[in-house]
Amino acid sequence: MKMKLIAASLLCGIGTFAHAQSSVQLYGRVDGGFQFMNNLQDGKGGTASRWSAQGGDYGTSLFGLRGYEDLGQGLHAVFNLEGGFQLMNGFNNNGSGSIFDRRALVGLNSRSWGQLTLGRNLFISNGVWDFDPFQQQAFSSASLVRGRNWPQASNTVNYQSPNWYGFDVAGQYAFSNIAGQFNNGRGMGAQLTYTHDRFQLRALYDEIRDTNGRFTDVFATSREYFAGANVFLNRFTISLGYTHMSAPDAPAPDFATRADHYWAGVKYQATQAWAANAAVYHVNVPGGFGHATMFELGTTYNLSKRTFLYGTVAYVKNSANQSFSVAAIPSDSLDNPPAGKSQTGAYIGVSHSF
Repeated sequence: MKMKLIAASLLCGIGTFAHAQSSVQLYGRVDGGFQFMNNLQDGKGGTASRWSAQGGDYGTSLFGLRGYEDLGQGLHAVFNLEGGFQLMNGFNNNGSGSIFDRRALVGLNSRSWGQLTLGRNLFISNGVWDFDPFQQQAFSSASLVRGRNWPQASNTVNYQSPNWYGFDVAGQYAFSNIAGQFNNGRGMGAQLTYTHDRFQLRALYDEIRDTNGRFTDVFATSREYFAGANVFLNRFTISLGYTHMSAPDAPAPDFATRADHYWAGVKYQATQAWAANAAVYHVNVPGGFGHATMFELGTTYNLSKRTFLYGTVAYVKNSANQSFSVAAIPSDSLDNPPAGKSQTGAYIGVSHSF
């Protein structure tokens, strides 16, 4: 009987030790609400407005698994599996059938030299979001660049350094995986960040090449240069951003070869529960392609640490030959207003994280 008790105690101890050395976490976000947009093209030469049930306006609904195993001496094996979905129909966001369309990563993490992972990941240009007053919302800094700063990337190698005296660096390389076509479809980028108690600065460069290895679409396959700043003033956070996009292989003069995107905004944390945001975004596309300016207001109210209500309204004013939408959508989408027309959009909803 004593031997059985000793054996049981050892097994319990081993199980407890194994559990302490590794961890797996299920996490996610569920976001849903209602959206309004006007001046949508009806396909018949006219325009129409739309009220819709919409998920993911504040941030993509997603679920994921992440975890680590302690390998000793400050080294950990890590993994992250994450998939996005549209709450209103349950389908994954990109329509590809991928389970983990946002992240599917495995790698190593060290306190001394940082983290190295392999697999599918958000493209490094998503680093812009930390300096956008409206972050991952449907109407945001992605709107006037048609989603150039929020894609995903497959076949990546990713590196994130620790914080060294306020500085950290990150890098990403996405292989084409095509024999004899090293540049075709590949992507890469690097960013440098400095973080202080009162402000944060970031510089970022990235590039996405088309299937021929060239830069042919300023809002899709292009080079991107970004500089951003956050200033923390008690209850206020002021955010500034500038992005230059270059597509030198685009066939000018019929297609734009560059664009410049600027914004400024502020977040006011009035109470622990309530916050308000405001921002102005402007894009200029030289070469006779015009410009657009978007004005945006929003608010959030926390019901708990995990659940909040939100509301956002945006208005975009286009020059005579431009047709940007308040949402980040392709140039050929009927959700863009007709050239030279403005557009107003708004949404309300609830977001819960777990």
